[in-house]
Amino acid sequence: MRNILLTLLLSVVAQALLAQGAPPQGGADQPYIMEYYYKVQWGHQQEFLQLFLKNHYPLLQKVAESGRILSVKIETPANHMTEDARWDYRVTIRYKNSALATTANPDEDRLIKQLWPDQATYQREEQRRFEILLAHWDLPLTDITPAKP
Repeated sequence: MRNILLTLLLSVVAQALLAQGAPPQGGADQPYIMEYYYKVQWGHQQEFLQLFLKNHYPLLQKVAESGRILSVKIETPANHMTEDARWDYRVTIRYKNSALATTANPDEDRLIKQLWPDQATYQREEQRRFEILLAHWDLPLTDITPAKP
């Protein structure tokens, strides 16, 4: 009897835990949206942005040319926030679908070498970009706007 009650309790708890997550994004062939947040050390925001625009944005543009990415948007907040909530840059990427968003791009290394033949400089600048980064997080988004009747 005790084992039956324990099993019943665990199944109820498991159902509740499974119901807690965000709803999945659209179907397999639907666009998949991901936001990437960057929080930079005070005083280094411009340096980070310059390095991002020089050494990462061109790669995103090349990937967009391939059709893997549908759009890229870079934003910064207009007003200040509390330090614990602060972020300096948000990059929103609309991928063609969830599979392309969540798997490694097999062309990335080739594109990096093509875009930046001076790999030593590229590696040094990318290292610096991450040295001045305090935090970075990725946030997949799900559009739950009801369809118009």
